[in-house]
Amino acid sequence: MKRARGRPPHNDRLTPAEWRVVNAVRHGLKNREIAKLENISLDGVKYHVANAIAKLGLENKRALKHWRGAPIDSPLKSGEAAMTNSYQIQSIGQVARSVKSIEASEKWYKDTLKLTHLYTFDKLAFFDLDGTRLMLSEGEQVNESESILYFRVSDINAVYSDWKAQGIQFINAPHMIHKHEDGSEEWMAFFEDLENRPLGLMASVRSSD
Repeated sequence: MKRARGRPPHNDRLTPAEWRVVNAVRHGLKNREIAKLENISLDGVKYHVANAIAKLGLENKRALKHWRGAPIDSPLKSGEAAMTNSYQIQSIGQVARSVKSIEASEKWYKDTLKLTHLYTFDKLAFFDLDGTRLMLSEGEQVNESESILYFRVSDINAVYSDWKAQGIQFINAPHMIHKHEDGSEEWMAFFEDLENRPLGLMASVRSSD
């Protein structure tokens, strides 16, 4: 008995390769970025996009970007995700920050700031900040006016001394910015990242009485 030639059939509406490309499109990546990420040709990306649009009966790539479908084996598969009339935002899940060099920044955040490194792929690096994820993304242009990240520490003076000894450029020394009625104090110090943008240290200090 002869085995059928070609790829095995899929029981889903899209092939695994098409799903990867579709998800990249929905994430906002351009064709050239998808080609690099998936290690395929630009024509290959266009082929998968065209196939997905045709299979799903969509009008164009813009419609594909807003299509809500999910793979058949996903918990978010269309029509099976639990929906309720009430919900609330639980917490900030991820903060994004642009960098000039993902390699240099990964090393700096991991080895100098001692953040917990989760994983890195392509031009993206992810770190854990006690449940909030920090995403660094390398780009040709770095946003110089990004929000300041404030790292909470237990001993701001110890961290200041240690990091300064490692060559981190501090903008100022630890200083009190507010004293509460119960005597507790809020302290901060600011330093620069590899792109010379400010980052902050913060600590709440309570009276030992």
